[in-house]
Amino acid sequence: MKRRVFVGSLAAAAIGTTALRPGVLGAQSVAPPADQPAPDLPLPGFGFDTVVGFARELAQQEHVPLTSTLDVPFKDLGYDAYRGIRFRREADPWQDLPGWGLDLLPPGMLYTDPVRISLVDQGVVRPLPFDPSVLTYDANAFPADAAQQPPGDMGWSGFRLRTVLNRPGTLDELAVFQGASYFRALGRGNRYGLSARGLALGTGTAEGEEFPRFREFWIHTPDPTAGTVTVHALLDSPSVAGAFEYVIAPGDDTVFACRTALFPRRDLADVGVAPLTSMFWFGPADDAAQDDYRPAVHDSDGLQMITGAGQRLWRVLNNPPTLQISSFIDSDPRAFGLMQRGRDFRIYQDAEAAYQLRPSAWVTPRGSWGDGSVTLVEIPVESEFHDNIVAFWTPAQPLLAGEQASFDYDIRFGFSPADAGPFAQVRQTMVGRAVNTKGAHTFVVDFDAAAFDSETEPQPVVTASEGRIEHPYLIRLSAERLIRLAFEFLPDGAELADLTARLDGPDGPHSETWMFRWVRD
Repeated sequence: MKRRVFVGSLAAAAIGTTALRPGVLGAQSVAPPADQPAPDLPLPGFGFDTVVGFARELAQQEHVPLTSTLDVPFKDLGYDAYRGIRFRREADPWQDLPGWGLDLLPPGMLYTDPVRISLVDQGVVRPLPFDPSVLTYDANAFPADAAQQPPGDMGWSGFRLRTVLNRPGTLDELAVFQGASYFRALGRGNRYGLSARGLALGTGTAEGEEFPRFREFWIHTPDPTAGTVTVHALLDSPSVAGAFEYVIAPGDDTVFACRTALFPRRDLADVGVAPLTSMFWFGPADDAAQDDYRPAVHDSDGLQMITGAGQRLWRVLNNPPTLQISSFIDSDPRAFGLMQRGRDFRIYQDAEAAYQLRPSAWVTPRGSWGDGSVTLVEIPVESEFHDNIVAFWTPAQPLLAGEQASFDYDIRFGFSPADAGPFAQVRQTMVGRAVNTKGAHTFVVDFDAAAFDSETEPQPVVTASEGRIEHPYLIRLSAERLIRLAFEFLPDGAELADLTARLDGPDGPHSETWMFRWVRD
């Protein structure tokens, strides 16, 4: 099964395809008979505050997981059969809206629980009940009458937004919301790679992870003047309910302006805000050989951060032999994100996956987030078919049960959405066994030379939390416009060590700080 069909062991949970009634949560409403369409409902002023009210009320109730029974032809589908179901373009509810398209995604395979979807236009909420007749079915996997099957209590599993992104007159994929609270997006020229999600709970903990789910969506008619589309979502899990707003602006970088309001049912010390999920299998920073023709396989190669004090950090991603959790303590962070800096096909040599086209994602907080840490979770994997990298913000203080917590931020998806700043950036990290020193490892870190003129000779500053650093030196690669830092690391019996390096000029740091976690195999 392809990794991007589903992330981890998740399922898209939600409420049924019932009509929203004013003052009544969808979880409490009753489904209309299958032969009666859900009514359009006027809700003047419907917006984020409306969904906040739904979330607040939902959090005061005991969490009740809602499921549905999948009937034929959606029952027991494998990957190939599920891929054989397509949304009919002529069924697009926005087919008369220039420049935009909306696909509704079917249940099946791992998507067994219903998600409720409604359209909002000028204060009128129009529920979209599940309807198998708006889908096409691969004749090799489905009976001829598949489209005529009754809808039962099944709901949609998510939706896909389309717009004119890359080619005039063509509705390209822009974003997909499907699976728990996961969503993916593309900037111009990108292919799908890493994911974002609404909230993370217990990621990397011994107790196990809880996956909050977007149970209901309200998709607003796109704004033709601003060129944006707004999506509201209601999140639910045993531990928390929440309201989310995404104002999505497509472009070279596709920007999600996010507003959140969380209502914990319990004190949340294990919460992850603005989580990003990606994949790193191997690259030139691994000193263990892989039996693969490709030099590197990853959707992201580093965690980039700008601290509240303005320090720029670059943490190289790894596929470690054991679970690794790193916390970077900060106050009012300026930005963080999972980046794919390698944009040359020769880095990957994969004509099908095209890892050089995978987007980066850059989170910029709005307002004060206070004290906390950027948390990085790295999980060992043995293939490219599993996401193993998670990054998010962890508040220093728990989110308290019964109290509202709000975090607003922007996420930019694209080739290079991060603020480069005035400092030299890391372009590549390579690691290998040292030839002349037993047990030593040779590190090579390439910085771009833009921050250094030909008269300035930077000074390397290299540290290790355990073990020793020996023989650091610099080489200018003028044709490549790089400055190469090389050094040897001797573990001296250490099982784990955090390494840092930067290039200093006469007046202080001229590069971002490179960071690497070495773990003994």
